[in-house]
This record gives sequence, structure tokens and C-alpha cells, in this order.
Amino acid sequence: MAQTEKLILASGSPRRVELLAQAGIEAARLMPMDIDETPKRSEHPRSLARRLSTGKAQAALAAIKGDPAHAGSYILAADTVVSVGRRILPKTEMVDEASSALHLLSGRSHRVFTGVCLITPDRTVRQKVVDTKVRFKRLSTTDIENYLASGQWRGKAGGYAIQGIAGSFVVKLVGSYTNVVGLPLYETLTLLSGEGFDVHAGWANA
Repeated sequence: MAQTEKLILASGSPRRVELLAQAGIEAARLMPMDIDETPKRSEHPRSLARRLSTGKAQAALAAIKGDPAHAGSYILAADTVVSVGRRILPKTEMVDEASSALHLLSGRSHRVFTGVCLITPDRTVRQKVVDTKVRFKRLSTTDIENYLASGQWRGKAGGYAIQGIAGSFVVKLVGSYTNVVGLPLYETLTLLSGEGFDVHAGWANA
């Protein structure tokens, strides 16, 4: 059975595309939305994840407005935020940012929040924020230097990608693993199915 509903993913993240594919769902279109991701003063990490995911979904909705090719489409957006306490770690683009983040995360627990926002064909907005607690081992200088050399930190919230080498840093994880990768599958599929999207349609071909 083919997937009949159209899903627009307001993201260009290969990880989110792969996670949806893992669940048997293929986005009809990828629409990365370039919005200002700067945290507001004293903004809580959970609130930031919710605000950014909603902003990306609404930006995608505005981009397809009036286009009959996208009538009846679902729009899905997500944003992942890593924090230590209330301190929000950046999506690292520079090696010194990644080094600072890894030193901060070494030997301690941090939290990963992913905001998921779904806009339905009738333009109902559904939101969910998923929270996972992750504890890293104490990282040696050699661990950090070699991880930085791998380049796997680039563009990642908190300076690491759990699905890569950094998975070996994790001592304990409480909550959703796919949330830390970038899209909590259980919660995302629950949102979709609750709004009439047939999440099982592509399973025979997955």
C-alpha cells in the first residue's frame, strides 16, 4: 500500500530524513527553513525547542500558501536543543565551539530537547517537546582531540552526533534515543496518526 498523504518536512537534516525512512515514511518535499535560532534572553531550552520547531513549520506553511500542488499536505518540523542546566549549547560550526561543548559535557549529565510541530491539512497546529537525559563518560584530552579531528561535531547541537563515534561516550541514556539523533519517532508518529496520517502505508516497502 502506497503512502497517499503528502508530508512536507521543514528540514534539510539527513538524520531526520533517515529516521522517517526507518519508520516507513517518505517526505514528498524537503523544505529547510532559515529562521533566526538565537535564544531569547533567559529562554528555557524546552521553550526554545518548541518555538523554533513551530517557527519552521509556520515558515514552510507560508512558503506553500496558494500553491495547489501542496493542498492537503501535512507539514512537519523539528528542532533539537542541548543544554546543561539552563545553559543552551550551540550548534557547533567552529572547532573551538565544539571543544568547549565537549569539555562541558565531559563526565556529566545533560538534556536533549526536541520540539516537534505538525501542521495538518486543515491547518491545525500540534506540538510536542521530548526530553532525554544523557550522561557522558569523563572524556580524556585524547578523546576530545580525536573526536574533533573526525569532524562529526560539525553543525550538531551540543557538538556531537550520538549515532556516530560519540555514541561510545554515553554512559547512560534515559528517554528516547531517536530524540537525541534529532527526531523522536514514537512521539512523531503518534502526532501524525492522531491527525489522520496513515503511518503504516509504507511499511510493506520499508
